[in-house]
Amino acid sequence: MSGREREQNNAGTPAWKSPVAVSVGLHLLILVIAISGWSWSSSNYEPPPRSISARLISPEPRPAAAVTEVDQPDEAERRLVEDRKLLEQQRQAEQEREAEQQRKVEEQKKKQEADARVQQQAEQKREEQAQEKARVQAEKQKQAQVAEAAKLKADAEAKEQARQKAEQQAERQEAEQKAEEQKQLEEQRKKAEAERQKREQQAQEKAEQERLEAERKRQEAERRLREQNLKALAQQATDAEADQARQSQQAAAARAREAQMLTDAEKYQALIRESLSRAWYPPSSATEQMTARLQISLLPTGELVNVTLVRGSGNTAFDNSTLSAVRSLNRYPVPNDRDTFDSYFRQFTIEFNPSRLR
Repeated sequence: MSGREREQNNAGTPAWKSPVAVSVGLHLLILVIAISGWSWSSSNYEPPPRSISARLISPEPRPAAAVTEVDQPDEAERRLVEDRKLLEQQRQAEQEREAEQQRKVEEQKKKQEADARVQQQAEQKREEQAQEKARVQAEKQKQAQVAEAAKLKADAEAKEQARQKAEQQAERQEAEQKAEEQKQLEEQRKKAEAERQKREQQAQEKAEQERLEAERKRQEAERRLREQNLKALAQQATDAEADQARQSQQAAAARAREAQMLTDAEKYQALIRESLSRAWYPPSSATEQMTARLQISLLPTGELVNVTLVRGSGNTAFDNSTLSAVRSLNRYPVPNDRDTFDSYFRQFTIEFNPSRLR
């Protein structure tokens, strides 16, 4: 084809169907797909949005005669390769940032480290395959959009499956953790129950020992008490015998003492009657039927303390004569023994009768 014919063809082709426009459109489409893929790949961590400055450099106009059908596809392909390399570098840089962030997250979740790393590698591998597929499909032009949409859908499903798998893994780990905690609680409960039973057993054994010790002490106390009671009974019997003997001796001594006191009392009573008989001068009107009873109180020295007419004779002169006789004695004959005096002579009664004194 001659240069004039190419110029005519170029002049008759619409601007949006030119190779330059197609190349720019493909670049923009790949850029949009790459950005969308990166945003879907980071499900666990969303980095701050990065602004990508893209500047479309239009090729300088060249003379129409210098442009050939062979050169234009080569230039577009070269630009496509350069843009793809740029996107690959940006993608790799973003992947490195995502891997660093993922590593920090995985350090906080040690148990999920292996699964997260495998997931990241799988996603990276899928992205590489998708990009390779996109590169191949980009060469086919019209099938690129359909194939890329299918790839994006597959990636989304894979990411959703990975997310679900991660959630299931987290739920499984949470269930295992709960089961472990329940197991530990059960072990602690069993341990506490064993400790409680042990303490109860020790308390029962201690109580039984204390009971046996108390029983032994009680039996020992009862034995000592029985021995003490037996000794006390024996001592009481001995004391009773000694007391009985002492009481017998005291009774005998008391009887002897009483007999002696009675003997002394009778002797001094006779002396007192004799003294009063000498000192009493009954009146001429006295008869043998007259009797006066007097109560006499003396001191241990024999001195008169008081005399009282207990029962009169009915004759005043007779009664007065008896009182005068009692008062006339300065000192009464009394025994020196105090007990005899207290029993018989501290206070006594005497009857006056013309025929007798008693």
